[in-house]
Amino acid sequence: MAIEHSLHITTPHSNGSLRPSNGSVHPSTPEEKLDELRALLNKPDGNPLKIVGVGAGAWGSVFLALLQDAYGHLRDKVQFRIWRRAGRAVDRPTAEHLFEVINSREDVLRRLIRRCAYLKYVEARLGDRVLYADEILRDGFCLNMIDTPLSPLKVVTNLQEAVWDADLVINGLPSTETREVFTEIKKYWMERVSAPVVISLAKGIEASVDPVPRIITPTEMISNATGISVENILYLGGPNIASEIYNKEYANARICGSEKWRKPLAKFLRQPHFIVWDNGDLVTHEVMGGLKNVYAIGAGMVAALTNESATSKSVYFALCTSEMIYITHLLAERPEKLAGPLLADTYVTLLKGRNSWYGHMLAKGELTLEMGDSIKGKGTIQGVSAVNAFYELLSQHSLSVMHPEENRLVAPVELCPILKTLHKILIKRELSTEAILQALRDESMYDPRERIEIAQSHVLYRPSLLSPR
Repeated sequence: MAIEHSLHITTPHSNGSLRPSNGSVHPSTPEEKLDELRALLNKPDGNPLKIVGVGAGAWGSVFLALLQDAYGHLRDKVQFRIWRRAGRAVDRPTAEHLFEVINSREDVLRRLIRRCAYLKYVEARLGDRVLYADEILRDGFCLNMIDTPLSPLKVVTNLQEAVWDADLVINGLPSTETREVFTEIKKYWMERVSAPVVISLAKGIEASVDPVPRIITPTEMISNATGISVENILYLGGPNIASEIYNKEYANARICGSEKWRKPLAKFLRQPHFIVWDNGDLVTHEVMGGLKNVYAIGAGMVAALTNESATSKSVYFALCTSEMIYITHLLAERPEKLAGPLLADTYVTLLKGRNSWYGHMLAKGELTLEMGDSIKGKGTIQGVSAVNAFYELLSQHSLSVMHPEENRLVAPVELCPILKTLHKILIKRELSTEAILQALRDESMYDPRERIEIAQSHVLYRPSLLSPR
C-alpha cells in the first residue's frame, strides 16, 4: 500500500477522534454515507438497499438494530429485516423476567402500549399465553439478551423470503450453523445477476486434517457453500459486548477483507460510539476471534474455583496468553501485528463474555456438559467447538516442532498444556473442572516467558494452516 508523504493537519471530531483538515473528510451524515454505499452497490433511485441479518443471537440482533437506528429513517433508500427460526418458545421464568424488564422501562412500556402489544406480555406473565422468540424480537427483545431492549425489528422466519434479494447480509449465526444455513441460502441466490456482500460476525473455526492440516473459517464456509467470491465476504470483530454497545458504551472493531468493500463499509458502519477500522488480513483476524474463546472458558473456571482470586486469575492469564502467542506464531508470518487486537478481544471476553460465563457456571455446578453448548439465554458457546478444532489441528504430527528440552519432535499441542487440559475437560470429559487448577500448579509447567521465547526464536510459521482449499 502506498504511503502519502504530504503533511496533514488534524482536527478533533466531536467524539474525540482525529480527522484530516485537508477537505477530504468522510461523509458526515447518515444519508451521505448511505448514498455512497448505494452507489457502490449500483442501487438505482427508488430501489431500497436491503440489509438482512441471518441469525438473531445477541450480537447479530444488536448489529442490525444499530444500523436500523442509524439509517432506518431513510425508508425510501434502505430496508432492514432479520431472519430467525420460528417455533422457539419463551419459558415461563423468562416471560416473567421480561415482564419485569418492560415495566422498569417507561419508554419500552409506552412503546408496547402504542403498538397494542403490551397485553400479550401480561398474559405470558400470568401463564395464560406462550410467547415465541421471533414474536418478541419484533418488539425489540432478543431471547439471548432480555435485559437490553432493542428497537423493534422486522423479523422473517422464512429463509427464502429473508435473503432472496439481499444486498448486504450480516451473518449472526454461530460458526457451527453457518455452513448448513448458507448451503440452503445458495438455492435462493442461484438466479441472481450480482452477488451480495456478506459481513460475518461469527467467531469460531473448524479443523480439516485431510490432505493437510488447515483451519476453515466461517467466511470460507460461506464462500464454499454459496459460491460467492471471498472478495465479497468480510469479517467484523473486536473487543465487544453486545448489550454494552447497544447502550452506547464506547467500542471499536475491525472489518477485514478486500479493499473494495472493507473501506466503504468501515465508513458506513462507523458511529460516534462505535469506531470501525479496516484491515486486509481477513482469515488471521477471524481465527484469532475463535482462539480467545478457547481460553475464556478456562478463565471462567479459574475465577469460580478460586473465589475470584486476582492472583490465580493473573497466573492463568499469563499462561493462556503465552499459549495464544505461541499459536499465533504457527498461524501468522508476522504475528506481532495481532498482539493488540488479540489481547484486547481476550481481555473483554475474560471479563464479561459468554464463554467465560460458561466456564464459571460449569465450575460452580450450575451447568453440566450434558446440557450441550447451546444455553438458554446465552446462545451457542462457540469456545467449546473451538477447543476441539484447535486441539485436533495442533495434534497433527505433520506440524511437529522441536521440544525445547527433550530434543525430539512433538505435535504443537504438547507445548499447550492449558489447551490440552480444556480438551480433556470439555471434549473427552475425562477430567473435572478442578483439573484446570492442577494445570496451573504443575511444577513442570514452563515459565510463560520461556514459551514466548520458544515461539520467537524458532521458525514455527506453517503457511498451510490458513491456506484456502
